[in-house]
Amino acid sequence: MTTARIPTAPPRPSGGAADPARWPDVAAVPHASWARTAVTEAVVGRALRELPLRVRLADGRTLGLGGPLIEVHDPRAFHARIGRHGLVGFGESYMAREWDAPDLVGALTVLAAHAGELVPVPLQRLRRLWALRRPRNERNTPDGSRTNISRHYDLSNDLFAVFLDDTLTYSAALFRGFPADQSLLAAAQHRKIDRLLDLAEVRDGTRLLEIGTGWGELALRAAARGAHVTSLTLSREQQDLARARVRAAGLDDRVSIELCDYRDARGTYDAVVSVEMIEAVGDEFWPVYFRTLDQRLAPGGRVALQAITMPHERMLATRATFTWISKYVFPGGLIPSVRAVEANVRDHTGLTVTRRDAYGAHYAETLRLWRERFTERAADVDALGFDETFRRLWTFYLAYSEAGFRSGYLDVQQYLFTKATAAPPKETPR
Repeated sequence: MTTARIPTAPPRPSGGAADPARWPDVAAVPHASWARTAVTEAVVGRALRELPLRVRLADGRTLGLGGPLIEVHDPRAFHARIGRHGLVGFGESYMAREWDAPDLVGALTVLAAHAGELVPVPLQRLRRLWALRRPRNERNTPDGSRTNISRHYDLSNDLFAVFLDDTLTYSAALFRGFPADQSLLAAAQHRKIDRLLDLAEVRDGTRLLEIGTGWGELALRAAARGAHVTSLTLSREQQDLARARVRAAGLDDRVSIELCDYRDARGTYDAVVSVEMIEAVGDEFWPVYFRTLDQRLAPGGRVALQAITMPHERMLATRATFTWISKYVFPGGLIPSVRAVEANVRDHTGLTVTRRDAYGAHYAETLRLWRERFTERAADVDALGFDETFRRLWTFYLAYSEAGFRSGYLDVQQYLFTKATAAPPKETPR
């Protein structure tokens, strides 16, 4: 199994084809026996015929009940990739330009809405025999986490600036209404941040621990309230830019941006905030993560957590699977379920789940705005040294994620966890 590595300054392929040195699993169609390809074509065809899609093959045949169009330019390669690598192959086939969709989000939304039905039940029971397994070297140990985080967040600060708004916030925004436009995104991100800070009751004098810095906007906004912020990140690129933004705002005395694993955090704090960082922890380490929230929080303190979630049964079915997202976008990542979050809080901490609010539709809108901006600024991405295959990868990632939220397969939650005030010591009887 090949793990994708995405350097920041890739060599240019000629003729628009994927560069085999950089994209070996995209440039080469995997070998698959005639029998395996035929079985795959039959299984895929059966699934597509029953979906509200219109799939047009290169020979003019069409499948589906009608709906968003998928055009398969190279059916042989398309089926060979899926037969060999399942949904990883489906994504790689898109990267290889073997299929396309005029409304990519619409097509992927249909597939996400029927994710549990695409593979026949008998084959689902045999998942362990055909599904790719997560590489052991992507476990989120302290060393593994640093490597996994670097492979996404250290791609290039300039790349993220291409499609994010001026706040450089890379998580779901909170809008007043839909549809939104680009001019409203920064305000919607501030609305989200302020809601989290309000949940955690961050105010003048609050000692705040942030697990997962991003590029520093939440830390800046908390410091503007008078809080003293310690923010942890594993990305050197993020640390450098976040520190520069803190200096520019004149808040060095209130904000410390540390290159530090959450497991190495020390001290106690009045509040802890963590925004869409749990997805990078991995289920093996969720108990440690939640214990850290508890241990770092002072009695009477509050935790505001923002987390993407997925259905519990799908999480259990896929948590050991090597997916397209884990191969090319978020190595080591795993989205939890609501049940998993709340079970870990109950079983591994003394915290109480006090509040939970879901707003997945807002994430779909956020992703739409990011995707449109990324598409509009393709020339800027190209100028940074990222090739066409990378741009198709990133377009597929943003569309794939948006489809997950539009279909309801994914959601995003804001949690409030509270910690009881320490009971006063009992008086010793005289």
